[in-house]
Amino acid sequence: MLTIWGRLNSHNVKKVVWFADEIGLPYVRHDVGGQFGMDADYLAKNPNALIPTIEDEDVTLWESNAILRYLAARHAPHLWPDDPVMRAKGDKWMDWQFSFADAQRNAFIQLVRYAPEQRNGQVIAQSAAASGKAMQILDRVLATQSWLSGASFGVADVPMGVYAHTFFTLDMDRPDVPHARTWYDRLRERPSYARSVMIPLT
Repeated sequence: MLTIWGRLNSHNVKKVVWFADEIGLPYVRHDVGGQFGMDADYLAKNPNALIPTIEDEDVTLWESNAILRYLAARHAPHLWPDDPVMRAKGDKWMDWQFSFADAQRNAFIQLVRYAPEQRNGQVIAQSAAASGKAMQILDRVLATQSWLSGASFGVADVPMGVYAHTFFTLDMDRPDVPHARTWYDRLRERPSYARSVMIPLT
């Protein structure tokens, strides 16, 4: 059985838990990181002191998007195209997600983890503008295709799918991104997304 190590309020852990739910892969999850800390056994698995980490039979793996690619290849190949061109076209959005995360991070930290009296409005506005500009890039792509993976849902939709929920949930200014919103609304209809991603931001 798959074992997932990481606290569920982590964006990167949500990716892995959602995808495991999505493909019906049984798993157990252990809270690690943040208030739960990391013991020596965990650090032996992941010397970076980051989450998530998985154990799947003979495989121990860290880095959330590498985990997603591995799970797709081993357990859900129907969600990762065989054709290398189609795979790469979706795959690039998985790596692009990290720059989006950088843009959105300060708004998330300020609005979710700081008390109102501690927040810096300028920092929030700058992060909101940066993440909004990035989401407009995504919006233009989703005007021409239904999913980041192509014609149907696939593993390439997972990383940005997690961050899209935060983007549309945070109390900040956002540009009009109707195609990204429609994609997000379709994600919200997926039971596994609702269970694993649409939880309170903490």
